Amino acid sequence: MNARTKAALLALAAPLLALAEPPISEISVDMSLDEVEIVVGEKVRAVIDVKNMSPDVVTVDGTASSDMLLVEVFKASTKEQLDRTRQAPFVSPFRIRKNEGQLLETFLNNHYFLREPRRYLARPVLVHNGIRYEGQYRAFDVVPGMKISRALQMFANRKGLNREFELLQWTRRGREHLFLSARDEGAGSRKWQTTDLGGMVKRTPPTISILPTGEVIVIHRADNDFFLRSEFWSLPNALEFRGNELIRDPETAGQSSVQEMYRKAGGVKAEPRPWWKFW
Repeated sequence: MNARTKAALLALAAPLLALAEPPISEISVDMSLDEVEIVVGEKVRAVIDVKNMSPDVVTVDGTASSDMLLVEVFKASTKEQLDRTRQAPFVSPFRIRKNEGQLLETFLNNHYFLREPRRYLARPVLVHNGIRYEGQYRAFDVVPGMKISRALQMFANRKGLNREFELLQWTRRGREHLFLSARDEGAGSRKWQTTDLGGMVKRTPPTISILPTGEVIVIHRADNDFFLRSEFWSLPNALEFRGNELIRDPETAGQSSVQEMYRKAGGVKAEPRPWWKFW
């Protein structure tokens, strides 16, 4: 076979070789989750990372002609895809030019029913010019939490409506955390968002109090020296977190005051005494 024949065969084979090689994507989409274990009712926050290395502009603004960004969620055991509970956009409108990227926040629980304890898989998908760009699957578990205590609120102005609060615990990033969950029973049943109240020390059991005016107060030991007081407003049509504050443990506060007094005074100096006066 002469050189001219070889060149002709290579020219014919070049398009086939190009088709055999996997194309390099000019657009990438990835996603990270704040937590991989979610207590039932918590927000499932995700951050989507979109990078555009194509010559096009990626535009997601909700119009019929624009691109689309979504997150698909599956049951891990069966790979069954979940149906969306609402058709609202996953992220706010954005525009990414060539050689640019953007981080976008979304909450998966706003689009899927994720209150069944099990393992789920989620992946981001960007549709640009009719082509799907898929990210890697990210796994997360929805867990029930361990029940510590419960309390019941009844509303004088809404007969038949009872709100049950539960304090739950679960290990998060190597430390025990306390959670508050709530659900309505009777007239107008509803499940409210679960709130992570922060790390806790089991030495002192947490408490929950419901005041007649609608305030819900949770106090738990945050560490060896402080308690954390969390306040919610619980009304028939609302449950709002109002804030929290650290409270010094009275026992350790007294010890600290004595230690501070000794430190400022330079300590207690031993009184010089002759050796024979020790008997």
